[in-house]
Amino acid sequence: MLDQFESIVEKITADPVKSLSPYTPGKPEKELKREMGIDTVYKLASNENPVGPSPLAIDAIQRALTQLHRYPDGNAYELREAIASHYFVNHNQITFGNGSSDILEFAVRAFVEPTDSVVVSQHAFAIYDLATQAIGAEVIKVPAQNYGHDLVSMANAVQENTKVVFVANPNNPTSTWVKEAELRQFLQRVPQHVIVVLDEAYGEFMEHQDEPLVGWPNSVQLLQEFPNIIITRTFSKVYGLAALRVGYGISHPAVADRMNRVRPPFNVNALAQAAALAAFKDLAGLEACVEQNTKGLKQIFAGLDDLGLSYLPSQVNFITFFIGDRDARSIFNSLLQRGVIVRPLANYEMPDALRVSVGTEEENQAFLTSLRDILSD
Repeated sequence: MLDQFESIVEKITADPVKSLSPYTPGKPEKELKREMGIDTVYKLASNENPVGPSPLAIDAIQRALTQLHRYPDGNAYELREAIASHYFVNHNQITFGNGSSDILEFAVRAFVEPTDSVVVSQHAFAIYDLATQAIGAEVIKVPAQNYGHDLVSMANAVQENTKVVFVANPNNPTSTWVKEAELRQFLQRVPQHVIVVLDEAYGEFMEHQDEPLVGWPNSVQLLQEFPNIIITRTFSKVYGLAALRVGYGISHPAVADRMNRVRPPFNVNALAQAAALAAFKDLAGLEACVEQNTKGLKQIFAGLDDLGLSYLPSQVNFITFFIGDRDARSIFNSLLQRGVIVRPLANYEMPDALRVSVGTEEENQAFLTSLRDILSD
C-alpha cells in the first residue's frame, strides 16, 4: 500500500519539484558524535558565529518567554523601527523573513513566473537556483570570473523575460565581493523592470573592519538611485542567532509591498524578534565578534600557508581553500573522522575545494592540526 501511494505522490507532484534536490545543510554535531563514537566535535561547516549571541539577546529571550501563548507581532514593529532608523529608510521599505533565505524566495515568488528567467552567478548560493527551479522558471547561470561575479557578463545575460538577478556580496562560498563602482555600472545596465537582489548576509563583516574597506558599496544609498534593488540581511551570521531564523529585506515600498503579499503571517517568531532587536542594538558586541573573526582569519591563513595550500582571500567568517591533487571528498571524510566538520564544495562546481568556517582559536587549531595530520599520511 505504501509503495503504491509513493507512485501516486510522484504523479501529483508539480513538475518543477520532481527534479529538485533539497538543500543539504552541514552535518549536525550530535549526528557526527553518534556516527563516529566521539565526544568532541568542531562544527566549522555552516558559517556560524562561534562566540554565540549577545548576552543582551539572551536576556531579551528570557523576558519574552512568559508570552509564548501569544502570537508574535506580525509586523515586527519594534525591530522594524530599529532597522528603519539605523538605515534612514521608511517602515514600509522593510520585509521580514524566517532567515534572509525567506526574502530570497519572496523575491522569486512575487516577481517570477514559470515563463520567466533568473540570472545567477556560478559558485553562488544554492538557494537562488532552488527558489527559481521550484516554480519552473529558467536559471541562467553565468560563469564566474576569478571565482567571483562577472557583472559585465551577467548584465549581458539578461533576457527579455528576465525578472530577477541575484548578486551575493560578499559571495558564499567564495568570499569574493564587488566594489561600488562596478556595481553601479552593472545597475545602470540592468533594465529597471528587472529586480536585482543584493544578498548581503555577510555585509556586517565588511562594514565593521578595523579599517574601512575601500570600495565597499553603500547599498542603501544605491537604492535611492536604483529602486529595483532588494537588499537582504540576516541575524544568523555575525549576530549569532542562526537557530532563531530571522532576516530582512530593504527595498522600494512598492517592491516591499509585493513581497509582503507572499510573506506568511507571523513568519518571524516572538523570541526571534526580541533577540534580534537586542542584538541589533549591541554595537559593541557586534564589533567584538568581527574583531575575533579577523584574528581567526589570520590564524587559519597562516596555517594554510604553512601547509602550502592555496585559498581565496576573505574578510568574512569562512575561507575556501584548495587541496591540490588530493581528493577533496576524502579529505572531508578524514576530517569528519577526527571530529572536524567542514563543507565540501563539489555542489558549487568546485570539486577540489573545501570551505571552513572561522571558529574559536581552539576550533581553528583543531582544524589545522587535523588537516596537517591527514595531509602527512
